[in-house]
Amino acid sequence: MPGIDKLPIEETLEDSPQTRSLLGVFEEDAAAISNYTHQLYQAMERIYNAQNELSAATHLTSKILKEYEKQRFPLGGDDEVMSSTLQQFAKVIDELSSCHAVLSTQLADAMMFPVTQFQERELKEILTLKEVFQISSNDHDAAINRYARLSKRRENEKVKLEVIEDVYTSRKKQHQTMMHYFCSLNTLQYKKKIALLEPLLGYMQAQISFFKMGSENLTEQLEEFLTNIGTSVQNVRKEMDSEIENMQQTIQDLEMAANLLYVPDPDTAKVPVNRNLTRKAGYLNTRNKTGLVSSTWDRLYYFTQGGILMSQARGHVAGGLVMDIDNCSVMAVDCEDRRYCFQISSFDGKKSVILQAESKKDYEEWITTINNISKRIYLSENPEEVAARVNQSALEAVTPSPSFQQRHESMRPPSRGKPRTSVSSISSSTGPESPVLSVPLSSMSLDSIVTPETPIQFDIISPVSEEFAGQAKLSGQPGRRTNPFGESSGTVSDSEDSILHQLFIVRFLGSIEVKSDESPDVIYETMRQILAARAIHNIFRMTESHLLVTCDSLKLIDPQTQVTRLRFPLHSVVLYATHQENKRLFGFVLHIAGGKVEGRPVSVCYVFESNNEGEKICDSVGLAKQIALHAEMDLEEQSRLIAASSRPNPSSGDGQFLVLTSSETEDGVGVDGKKKIDSEA
Repeated sequence: MPGIDKLPIEETLEDSPQTRSLLGVFEEDAAAISNYTHQLYQAMERIYNAQNELSAATHLTSKILKEYEKQRFPLGGDDEVMSSTLQQFAKVIDELSSCHAVLSTQLADAMMFPVTQFQERELKEILTLKEVFQISSNDHDAAINRYARLSKRRENEKVKLEVIEDVYTSRKKQHQTMMHYFCSLNTLQYKKKIALLEPLLGYMQAQISFFKMGSENLTEQLEEFLTNIGTSVQNVRKEMDSEIENMQQTIQDLEMAANLLYVPDPDTAKVPVNRNLTRKAGYLNTRNKTGLVSSTWDRLYYFTQGGILMSQARGHVAGGLVMDIDNCSVMAVDCEDRRYCFQISSFDGKKSVILQAESKKDYEEWITTINNISKRIYLSENPEEVAARVNQSALEAVTPSPSFQQRHESMRPPSRGKPRTSVSSISSSTGPESPVLSVPLSSMSLDSIVTPETPIQFDIISPVSEEFAGQAKLSGQPGRRTNPFGESSGTVSDSEDSILHQLFIVRFLGSIEVKSDESPDVIYETMRQILAARAIHNIFRMTESHLLVTCDSLKLIDPQTQVTRLRFPLHSVVLYATHQENKRLFGFVLHIAGGKVEGRPVSVCYVFESNNEGEKICDSVGLAKQIALHAEMDLEEQSRLIAASSRPNPSSGDGQFLVLTSSETEDGVGVDGKKKIDSEA
């Protein structure tokens, strides 16, 4: 016989839409079997009732024939031949009546009993398990919804424990009920064959016994056919018994192995996180905005297919496209007081989606999986091995070393006499807005490029310009916010009179002190170190800023408050480049003013991620430096002309010459700032 279709008991805990869809097919098949079996039962019942009626009629015929000799016919007289003949017929018919009675009994036992048992026991059991499964599934969904609404800030431990216990109990009940329901549906595929073949086999064997006096050849042919059918039925029964034993053992093993997975947020020490995945599927809560400040959360089944993210709701046959996650970015976010939220943004920044995982394990696995897919590791022949090698290489590239809280001290307003300090651990500030995380690097063979034992800064101290504001107050100048669009206001700043204003959206990845500034390899190695450290230490948060490029500086501006976080003088930017493959990554090397180590300037490499604009930013910085260079050359030429014209003019008799006032010279005014004064010599 052909193979038997089965429901996968191993996937009952995942409870994916595909499994539900397959379950629906089996339920439809069970309903069709029930309908067909009912029709067959009615037909066989008519045969059985007819056979009982035939047996009773035959017995009545034999009785009437036996009473023939007692009859007194006016014209017949005593006809002994007729009477003897009828008696013989009565005897034969009586024997036939006995055979019909035996046939009725055989039909009741071999034909009616199996189909009745199949209807009354097996099909009713399926219906009962279906109702119990539906109730447990609804209870589990309700418990999950209550758990998802738990607040991570103001939690009531008693309520939290009750909700977790409710999720555990409902999930365990649903899993166990679903496994037994699947087992019954799988068994039904065997029992339906038995329920159809066994009654027919009993009917034919009863008929053969009844017609034993019939043709031997026909009987032999039927017996050979029915023998084969009987053998097949026995084989199916043996296979069914073996499969039932295997399914029962599987249920026991899964119940023992899945005990930890009933908890909605299992301990990652007991259930480790797999960071080498290039495919993942599971239920996530997705945020849907319904107004300016209102939103709803829907629980959908998400899965990855190559470089795209798909979602599917229960009851749907196929999934729908969510977004393309090739070259996408993913980061952890805080959203509506919910835990384990992360945001996926497309490579062009035009589309993003906020999702919530059920547990910390799923949260970290989803982020690392999407990061692996974004790097297109899934296109290799063995993607999980490649991901494991990449993560292992990153692990070897990152070892504990000192913290570098002082990394941005040089970029902040000057404060003299602050010694450089270091600690040998990962540290983070307790600032409410932008935590400062530092992860140390290892001493590598690239010591000539990256300073060994130097940590990485993964976030900027916001706002960095607060000491600038303090100095402005001391000098009598009020603090102001930087206008990133170059619009004029009452006060003219050093950047507003620049002829170049270009604004870009960037996300700060990290910075590190470097030893060289002569080759783009410095920036490439810094990018590798920072990305490896982020992957190893699960640092997903990135600070978004506006990068303003002008002819005199680069500024990182808070997009909400418009406060300048960092200002990089353009003349201090000595090297800049984009990543060789991922053009969204770019970085630049900056000389720190006044800082020297071993006779060389202190250089820091900053790495950013943009919305697919890395090359544009580098082109803009190059243009700014060219404009600044030409301006400086023009200024030197003007100074030379002014110096030449300041010598006494022999052709003039008044002894006048041209000079620049001190204030105009400091302000960098050109030839328009020339003034005439009289010489007293």
